[in-house]
Amino acid sequence: MSAVSDAFEGLMRLYGRPSPDFVAFEEGPPVLASRFKADEAAAAALAAGATVAADLWRFRTGQGQAVRVSTREAAASLTSFTYQRFADPVRAPPTREGVAAMQKTAAMGFKPTGDGRHVFLHPSFPPGTRRILDALACEDTPEAVNAACLARGALQIEDAVAARRGCTGMVRTPEEWDASEQGRILAALPLVEVVKIADSDPEPMPPGAEAPLSGVRVLDLTRVLAGPTCARTLAQYGADVLYIASPNLPASTGFISDTNHGKLSAWLDLARAEDQDRLRDLVRTTDVFSQGYRTGAMERLGLGVMDLVRLRPGIVYTSINCYGHEGPWRSRAGWEQLAQTVTGMAHVHGGEAGPQLQPGAVCDYTTGYLAAFGALIALQRRALYGGSYLVRVSLCQTATWVRGLGIEGPERLARARPLGGDEVRSFLVESESGWGPMTHLGPAVRMAATPARWARPTVPLGTHEPVWPA
Repeated sequence: MSAVSDAFEGLMRLYGRPSPDFVAFEEGPPVLASRFKADEAAAAALAAGATVAADLWRFRTGQGQAVRVSTREAAASLTSFTYQRFADPVRAPPTREGVAAMQKTAAMGFKPTGDGRHVFLHPSFPPGTRRILDALACEDTPEAVNAACLARGALQIEDAVAARRGCTGMVRTPEEWDASEQGRILAALPLVEVVKIADSDPEPMPPGAEAPLSGVRVLDLTRVLAGPTCARTLAQYGADVLYIASPNLPASTGFISDTNHGKLSAWLDLARAEDQDRLRDLVRTTDVFSQGYRTGAMERLGLGVMDLVRLRPGIVYTSINCYGHEGPWRSRAGWEQLAQTVTGMAHVHGGEAGPQLQPGAVCDYTTGYLAAFGALIALQRRALYGGSYLVRVSLCQTATWVRGLGIEGPERLARARPLGGDEVRSFLVESESGWGPMTHLGPAVRMAATPARWARPTVPLGTHEPVWPA
């Protein structure tokens, strides 16, 4: 059995059905120059979500359909922000590189430490830089940051930054992560948790279907990549998605244009009581509530899972974080780079040259696909059996899963073939975005009866009012 088929079969066991004969994979040489089977993992996660979408379509209409996923197109989706092209450079949002340049700091990247190890410093948004520098007690210059790291042990730095609610990870081997308390706790949990947390009446899918998720409403309160990718994936199956952002929180514009396809976008400041009330009004007619805040943050606002279950019985509450929802690290903030760092991926990928990140947001996008897969399962169970559901995923669980699919030797790197030419053009679509005409990757799933597509173009934050469409 191929790696992608093996990964897909494992996800079908989690779903609770045999691998269907209507799903086919197109397998080609790896795209990403990585020893991990990231291309295959992304393809399997995409196909798993499409399988549930196809089952929902059959449930709604009695009509079956074929599903096809290419491992190379799935691999392209792991760097989808790099394929964006805007016709009008004046209106185009800042690129990822442009945003990074504006937030340039020495407190970023892998740094050697005094005990012969490495840490990855991640400044996150601007307040995060100050937290790292305070923990290191140094100025924001390469010389000062490097000296401060060499004066301390890696674990000491990791703990000191975490105590200030900053983002840093010690480079671990796979064996060290698996033996750690956090690693052992996550290993005992499913890759995607779909838990019925309260009873409610069954809710058949709304009538008048044009797509598997027609009539389904999704509130998206996430940022950057994994969370927004989850809701973007639900949108490609026909869901109405309303993206809620705060005007007082920083955002990475280059990623917003990539992940806002298919969504309405509105401002709400949850520090204001009146905006919290407006959000609760939206929740009362919402099907999926997706959030990526630190563990405990939504509860402090009265928007935790049980708060929303009481407000809207039958809701599907999706939570996405970096380090998992159980264990001592559950409240730590983290990012793609840190998930790769702590789980052993960076150690393996860099090899003798020292820790390095893989090309592509392997954990972020794949976690978003897995979160959408879990939400689809929950919607199906709600339609059949009723109930409110909690769906939980994390970047570190995804990283460990991808790692578990097998680590190949240098021969995989030699087999890698970058995308280009007609192959890439076959993956691209054009749309009239909020920044003008643009070319970008389309959904990396092919469905025969209900083609995956985004009915709404991507738009800047706050383009719409915080109301559901009529």
